[in-house]
Amino acid sequence: MLIVREVFTAKPGQASKLAKFFKAADMPGPKPTRVLTDFISDYNQVVMEFEFQNIGEWEASMKSYATMPEDVRKKMAVYTEMWMTGRREIFQTV
Repeated sequence: MLIVREVFTAKPGQASKLAKFFKAADMPGPKPTRVLTDFISDYNQVVMEFEFQNIGEWEASMKSYATMPEDVRKKMAVYTEMWMTGRREIFQTV
């Protein structure tokens, strides 16, 4: 099993808004297992955490993002205004 984390550094004052957006967003593909915000970490961190059985399942979910309908793309464009930088972490469970 894989744990995939999409880690964002939100703009000041936007972390809770970004977390709520991710929690409520009707994005294609799998829904986040959890949406996390910083407690003891870098300031303004928001993390979406997903679980996948294997790398192929994750790759398939990435392809679904590439084929989003235009109306969903416009709706999702709002979140890009709330963060400054981000990264992806992929962990294999042992």
